[in-house]
Amino acid sequence: MTKEERMKKLTELRAELAKLRALQAMGGSLENPSRIRLIRRTIARILTINKEEELGLKRGTEEK
Repeated sequence: MTKEERMKKLTELRAELAKLRALQAMGGSLENPSRIRLIRRTIARILTINKEEELGLKRGTEEK
């Protein structure tokens, strides 16, 4: 996934998270309450990958 694709996905996820939080705050019941947690984790993963690329770190190349 390219950086542009990740940034697009990030904006989509943030919009969906805001919508779900607003629905929950209004007292509505969510179809899948664990979706909020999943979205938050996915956002964190994307931000982590972006930061690693910014710092020049390589993912998945751990030395044993």
